[in-house]
Order: sequence, then structure tokens, then C-alpha cells
Amino acid sequence: MKKYEERIIEYADILYPDKLREIKNPPVRLYTKGNIELLNKKCISIVGCREPSIYGEKAAKYFSYNLAKNNICIVSGLAKGIDSEAHLGAIYAKGLTTAVLGNGLDTIYPKENKELANMIINQGGTIISEYPLGTTPERMNFPARNRIVSGLSTGTLVIEAKEKSGTLITVDFALEQGKEVFVVPGNINSINSVGTNRLIKEGAKLVSCYEDIIKGCY
Repeated sequence: MKKYEERIIEYADILYPDKLREIKNPPVRLYTKGNIELLNKKCISIVGCREPSIYGEKAAKYFSYNLAKNNICIVSGLAKGIDSEAHLGAIYAKGLTTAVLGNGLDTIYPKENKELANMIINQGGTIISEYPLGTTPERMNFPARNRIVSGLSTGTLVIEAKEKSGTLITVDFALEQGKEVFVVPGNINSINSVGTNRLIKEGAKLVSCYEDIIKGCY
């Protein structure tokens, strides 16, 4: 733990995030690195597909940048694609962002995001996981991880999701937790928009600017 500058927050700890206490199956403990005070600040999660279009990348950066400029912490999963763009948008805004991992903090997955993880910490952000050191990034860990991504946040913004995207698991958790779900509409000719456009049909809030999210949550 000293080697990785890791700190454990138990459920009974006063620093344990209040919003996570309210969700179903809250983590018993959180393994954290960085600024743990972020876990109780205003947060919006941004999620989406791992192979976004240029439109999706720009949208993720736009929303995360401007929300971060408004003192809202951006929460995502450090995955390739929309997650990475969301973290970067907050970093470019000199704002704060939290990454939730599906493995131990001694491993950054995917490997190419190791530099991004360092940028998050160096700018005052935080990286957390419910999994102890030595836990490898097993496939089964990531759906469970998503309940923490949505649980830490007041609302979840979805940017590009295919028809059967894993992103929709995060949406299900957000709805179960009573959180707001926002969606950026997509190109009807793109497979990356099938899931997002369906969410809008089903009642998710369509957003076209960051102010829509601030008004919807705060």
C-alpha cells in the first residue's frame, strides 16, 4: 500500500462517500489513490462506447471540459474511448476527475492509459477501486464497477452506445439508484447511436449543451 500510495476507506469511515451508502450493494471498502475529498463532491459520470466516432470524442471533451469548469467532478471508468476523452476533458479544463477501476490499483487497464492515470493524480484527481491490490482486470469485474461509477454521481451522461453496449449496464444502475440519465443524441446512420437514441425514446433526457445537465441536476 505504501508503494502505491494507496489508502483504504472502510464503509464505517467518515470519509466513505455518502452517495455510495445509498446504493444497493455498496462496496465494503474502497481502495483509493489521490484526492479522496472528491468522493463527496458534486459529480457527473460520463460513459460511452470504446470505439467512438470523432463526433463522440468531441462531445465527451466538450461536456467534461465545461462541467469541470463549473466545479463538477467528472467520474468515468478509465476505459478506452469515451471514458478516456471524458477524463481528458476535465484535465484540459484544469478540473477534477475520478477514475473507477475494475481491478487493483497496482494495475492500470488498459495499459495505454497509464499516463492518463498519472495525469489524473497529478492534477488533484483520484483513482479508486473496490478490488484489493493484485486483482487482475477480469471481465466479470467491470459490470460491478459500473454501479460505483453511477453511484458516485448525481447524474449519468451517455455519449454513443451500441445496441448491446456495456454502457447500458451503467444506465441500468443509474436508474435503479434514482439518478438522472442524460443522453447526447447521435447520427441515425451510426451503429454507435442505436443505444443512445433508444434511451431518448424511452424517456432519458436529451442534452445538447452542458447547461442542460447543470439545470437538470443542480
